[in-house]
Order: sequence, then C-alpha cells, then structure tokens
Amino acid sequence: MSGSNNNNMEEKQVEGKVIAVCSAKGGVGRTMLAVNIASALAMKKYKVGIIDANLQFGDVSASMDLRPDLTIKDAADNLEHLDGPALSNYLTEHYSGIRVLASPRRPEYADLITKEAIDKIMGLIRVQFDYIFVDTVAGLDERTLQFIEYANQVLALTTLEVNSLKNTKMYLETLGLLGYRNKVKVILNRSTLESVIPVSEAPSILGERKIFNIPNDFTTANRSLNIGFPFVLSRAKPDLSKAVYQLADKILSNWPEAERTGLNHRNSSARFQRIRRGKGRAGQG
Repeated sequence: MSGSNNNNMEEKQVEGKVIAVCSAKGGVGRTMLAVNIASALAMKKYKVGIIDANLQFGDVSASMDLRPDLTIKDAADNLEHLDGPALSNYLTEHYSGIRVLASPRRPEYADLITKEAIDKIMGLIRVQFDYIFVDTVAGLDERTLQFIEYANQVLALTTLEVNSLKNTKMYLETLGLLGYRNKVKVILNRSTLESVIPVSEAPSILGERKIFNIPNDFTTANRSLNIGFPFVLSRAKPDLSKAVYQLADKILSNWPEAERTGLNHRNSSARFQRIRRGKGRAGQG
C-alpha cells in the first residue's frame, strides 16, 4: 500500500516543447517571429517561456519592452545552487504572461554561458512551461547546435534574397548531415516582397516539398520591434498577424514532431567538426 502511495506521489513531470528559431544569416526576422508566435500561444492560455540565446546581442527584451534585473549570465553564475524555484527568479515576466530568460547585458559575458549551464537550465525550464522558444544566433555555432539538440521543432527562417536562400540551403544540408533534418520546418519570411526569385520557386531551390510563408509587412513588424509591443497582441489583425496565428496553430497540432533520442550535443559538435574537415579536404582537392 505504501509503495503504491509513493508511486502516486512521484508523478513524472511533463516536459514542455522546445521550439528553436534559427537561420543561416541575420536580419531575416528570427526575434520578430519568436516573440510573436510566443505571444500568440500565450493568448491561447499556454504557459510560454522565451530564452534569448543570442548571447552577445540579444533583442528579445527590447522587443517586448522588458528591462530585466537578472539574465542567463546570473543564472549561470549560480549554477551550483540552481533549481526550479531558483531559476524562476531569473525570468522576467511580460504582461502577456510570457516569461523571458534574457541574454547577458554585455557581449563579453557570452563566453561565460557554458555547455553545462545550458544543460542545467534546459533541464529545469522545460518542466515550467508548455512551450519554450529559443531565439538563437544566426549560423551554427556550438551553443546553437546544443539548443537544436534539445528542440522538438526547429523553425529555419529565410527570405527570397539570393544569399539568404543560398545559405539556407547549405544550412539545411548541414542539419541533415548532423541528423536533425526531420525536426526542421522552413519559414519564408517577407514572402510577398518583390524579388527576382518567384516565391513559387523557393521550395525547389531549398529542396523542400512545402514551406510556410509569412507575408511582408515591414511597417507593422518594424514598429512592433521599435516600441517593444508584439503586433499579434494588438486589436488590429493584419495579414502578418493572421499568418503568425496560423503558424502557432501548426506548432500546436499539425506538424509532426521529432522526439529527442537523448542529449548528445557533444557528439553533434564532433560531427560538425568532422564535416568541416571533410569539406576542407574536398576543397583542397
């Protein structure tokens, strides 16, 4: 009888889903998308957290008009004593209910956020929220790969700009070589912006059967970032907001998710280094 009671008391904590928002290059709208999808889910009464993983020049706090007292650097400084309740103290709450783990105040602090710190923070934060969005830095550095390893879904952003498509194609190929391709969804931002490349050709260029399009609305997006107010929270519902809500619905239900098979970011980092060396040798030949 007592054994049964103990089993009931030791209920397994449910882990929230991690959504990594990534891109091959900067300036494609990662922060805008992360903040607004998170806000859309918060409006649907989900518990949502955001990690600003652009550890040198993160913009999540400014995009939400937040002035955090504590950041991820402070959490990393106290790693030995960090547990779930303690981590909550390092999160800054937005009026929408979203809680943000802010990036360090100074770019030189980025190197102080170790792999061990990220592992512990991710282990603790996943049981506090239904959805955790990670706004990463452009490219594939070791920390971004670590967050991608934790992710259930990876949103890879691009635009119709030639260089953006070229780099995104290589980005997707590299993620495939690393074994992450099955959890990547490609998002074409500013899809209605006039371009020499028709939007209909983007999927074939990227080797994708289907991509999700976000229309261009520079005025709405830029104003939202500048005043620190997510546009999906406004009463007006332009096409940009409608698209973000549709994307939020896909995250909630329509898209299949890849279950993580174990935390193996050190192996993925090693694979990444082997890929780089292999490409280098091929280039020399």
